[in-house]
Amino acid sequence: MSDSFTWPVRVYYEDTDAGGVVFYANYLKFMERARTEWLRSFGYEQDQLMQEEGILFAVAAVDIRYRRPARFNDRLSVSCRVSDSGRTRISFEQTVVREDDGELMATATVTAASLDADSFRPRPMPAHMAEKLLNE
Repeated sequence: MSDSFTWPVRVYYEDTDAGGVVFYANYLKFMERARTEWLRSFGYEQDQLMQEEGILFAVAAVDIRYRRPARFNDRLSVSCRVSDSGRTRISFEQTVVREDDGELMATATVTAASLDADSFRPRPMPAHMAEKLLNE
């Protein structure tokens, strides 16, 4: 549906577990950063969307597959690509790849819901925003 957006991430010591590898939940944080930066690349800041448009995005579903362990100081590329969308949701295909050798660390499908900022009920994105984000 769209081109991939890629965001670099460096693995810090705080991202690792007792085994010296990236703690599994931190992959979700890396993916969240990539989606936030993807949104920012279109000129949208999440706090402004909440204040000015009355909407926010919340993750509704995640299906993640861990392939290889990332370790302290690895340089990663985290990508996101819109794979599907509806009136009140956007689904992304996301990958985490180690930059040095191109090794695939994790893949995920993440679905975010567009919600009314006050009621937290599903609410369609404004038309101008959907046009910009979904028809790149």
